Amino acid sequence: MTRWEQIKRGLRTFLSTGEEWHSFVTGLCEILCPWPPRCTVCVMPYPNEYHYYAFGRALGVIIWILLAKLIQAWFW
Repeated sequence: MTRWEQIKRGLRTFLSTGEEWHSFVTGLCEILCPWPPRCTVCVMPYPNEYHYYAFGRALGVIIWILLAKLIQAWFW
């Protein structure tokens, strides 16, 4: 299997189950409200999907930065 086929297969399986989506959306929504994280690896509903939770939190931080820049450009 070539490297390109491995990448395509990996992209096809990205966020392909409900548990992955749940972890991702939980992380994304938790960062949008500015409180400490509720989940740790041991108490997450799907501990094997922690990397999706962390990716959701990282994407939430990026969204906050973009919103701050948009508000800054709009009002100042």
